[in-house]
Amino acid sequence: MNSETKHKKRFSDKYLSLAIVLAVILLASILSANNFFRIDLTSEKRYSLSDQTKEILTNLDDLVYIRVYLDGELNIPLRKFQKNITEMLEEFKAYAGSELDYEFTNPFDGANEESRTRILSDLNLKGLHAVNIHNRGKDGSISEKVVVPGAVVIYNGIEIPLNLLVNNPGKSGEENLNSSVESLEYTFISTIKNLTSQSIPKIALLEGHGEWPDAYMGDFMKELSKSYQVDRGRLGGRVDILDTYEALIIAGPVMEFSEQEKFIIDQYIMKGGKVMWILDAVNVDFDSLAMGASLAIPNNLNIEDMLFRYGVRINADLLMDAQCSFIPVNVALAGNPPNFQPVPWLYYPLISTENSHPITQNLNRIWLRFASSIDTIEARKNIKKTPLLVSSGMNLLKNTPSFISLSELNTPPAENEFSNTKRITAVLLEGIFESVFKSRSLEDYFDEEPDERLDLSSPTRMIIVSDADIIRNDVKQTAQGQNISPLGFDKYTNQTYGNKDFLVNAINFLTDKNNLLGLRGREFKIRLLNRVKTENERLKWQLINILAAPLFLILFGILFSFYRTRKYTR
Repeated sequence: MNSETKHKKRFSDKYLSLAIVLAVILLASILSANNFFRIDLTSEKRYSLSDQTKEILTNLDDLVYIRVYLDGELNIPLRKFQKNITEMLEEFKAYAGSELDYEFTNPFDGANEESRTRILSDLNLKGLHAVNIHNRGKDGSISEKVVVPGAVVIYNGIEIPLNLLVNNPGKSGEENLNSSVESLEYTFISTIKNLTSQSIPKIALLEGHGEWPDAYMGDFMKELSKSYQVDRGRLGGRVDILDTYEALIIAGPVMEFSEQEKFIIDQYIMKGGKVMWILDAVNVDFDSLAMGASLAIPNNLNIEDMLFRYGVRINADLLMDAQCSFIPVNVALAGNPPNFQPVPWLYYPLISTENSHPITQNLNRIWLRFASSIDTIEARKNIKKTPLLVSSGMNLLKNTPSFISLSELNTPPAENEFSNTKRITAVLLEGIFESVFKSRSLEDYFDEEPDERLDLSSPTRMIIVSDADIIRNDVKQTAQGQNISPLGFDKYTNQTYGNKDFLVNAINFLTDKNNLLGLRGREFKIRLLNRVKTENERLKWQLINILAAPLFLILFGILFSFYRTRKYTR
């Protein structure tokens, strides 16, 4: 083969290779245009959306607009959090297309002091909470600034506020930010689903047995009404009266249930209905206690047989826990001005939610008042029992009836009196339940036998909480009417605990057909730098970062030049 032929062959091979490369690029472009895909190379799939989220986003029929108030001059942690939110919303937009849009804005941009106060008040009324951050200037000075790490989701003129930053006092700032990132997908997509849903699920709040009145559940009902139609009422005599409701809430009854009412609830459960029981096994009169002492007596509700058949028993005792809240006590001597000081009150346990269940993950501590212990019935083998709220390892159980006196503050139990056995105060039951009315005659409760009667349930769920005060917010009478405090807010310590989040998550879990709440169970690893090591080795790593890349390029250039010289010299 002469040199001219070789030259032509090399020329044709070159253009053939170019044509193949262009064909591959064109084919890849066509495939990528018609087949959408994204690749997540992180070990915990940090940037992957769930199938449920993708389905909701791809089926949007109108514009969902998200306004995020986290913008402007932010410190480094919040700047990273802003980046995480942007990445999440970009993922959303990739699937929703033109039906989703978003913006970041600083609500205080260009506002004077008076305007800032008004804007802050307006955002607070919406339910968005501001936080104070500290910025370090280039000259080393530190300035304080107010930011609002929240957003509103807007659809068809309806706005839903979202607080995006988890603020658990028991965790470090890095852990709280990581928890906030873990919750982003669920926070946004659950709100979008509720806003765009064609039907509104219904929740029943039972009354007729001395349950908490509306005002004392006002904050919880307001939060619940963002996603559900909430109806209050009595059971009446119809067996099917609850059939249209996704869940039933029984909150704080103090009077006995009739057998007819029990049968209606039981058959609702047999049909797959969900129930959240929020019960006091012991009655303590707060007004009497404020005067010095109160008699704690068991609360007979005539539903103990139902709970036992379903798999639990709420004991007629009171939990005293070393991990507890405070109450104000006047420590001034007689004749002197009052001097109120916070004193630990063992009957007000603070429950740390340490398990990874979607209901309780990343929640602030839960504030209970005069809670009781719960036992699970081992014999109910077909029921899965998951403790949700568990006491600390230093607690006492006080049997009732007995007197509760403020004088106990002066004589707290010795450390060796505490038990190290953790006590359950809330439990989730899942499975197939057996009717408490199985093999029982109903002729004494109804004029005639009901047409349909089930002895075994469909697979369903229920939650039992042994403290009715978990759902109760404080109510203050003012000249303008009733002022309802946020649920979980302790006016004496000025802290807001996680009661509302726990209860809302519990209802969402009971009614969750798409398993969206499971997104709260996602865990992202915190990859923190060793502060001591980074400080000691600062210079070494600065030199590596500055010199490594140039040295690598110089070395590569030398080797490449040497290779070309060797090749073409031959």
